[in-house]
Amino acid sequence: MLDVHHFALFAGAALLLNLTPGPDTLYVVSHATARGARAGAIAALGIGAGCLLHILAATLGLSALLLASATAFALLRYAGAAYLIWVGVNLLRAPPPPAAAANLPVVAREPARIFVGAALTNALNPKVALFFLAFLPQFVAADGAHRAASFLLLGCLFDVGGTLWLLLVAWLAAHAVGRRAGGAAVTRWLGRCTGAAFVALGLRLALARD
Repeated sequence: MLDVHHFALFAGAALLLNLTPGPDTLYVVSHATARGARAGAIAALGIGAGCLLHILAATLGLSALLLASATAFALLRYAGAAYLIWVGVNLLRAPPPPAAAANLPVVAREPARIFVGAALTNALNPKVALFFLAFLPQFVAADGAHRAASFLLLGCLFDVGGTLWLLLVAWLAAHAVGRRAGGAAVTRWLGRCTGAAFVALGLRLALARD
């Protein structure tokens, strides 16, 4: 028997948290509008994979050890900040996509690169580790015999829900831009906004006080 309590409250909170736009949503929307729904879906799956790494690490206690070490946490924070800034600068410098970009096969756009890039945007963010360590234990009995399994179950449910939502976002974003006049201009504008947001997030992460 798993040691999960207040599951309805967890489900409601997880739903609201997953629906709240953030860097992951921006990343998916950027790829979906610039490269099509399948590219956005690959980005969504990559983010889900990065989130799963945090869940597994938190379940095994690695995140707690990381957060206990100021040096390790700082190194991961600066690595994550540098990566976010690098992604943002690339988005800002990217040339406008051709009008027919969304109709090109996703194979031509290196799906592995999209997947890995999306996973890294999540996996290199130490704030995600902190979130899981703060959020999930509230719904796991402190004196239970199966705390690790309960923690892993809740984390996976949260991750699956978030990934499904991002897949829907990818589909909606790709079709919304593809069906309106000036889609290329909208795509370029979204890419620039996303790039600026990622640079700002990277700077904020690098300059944050511990």
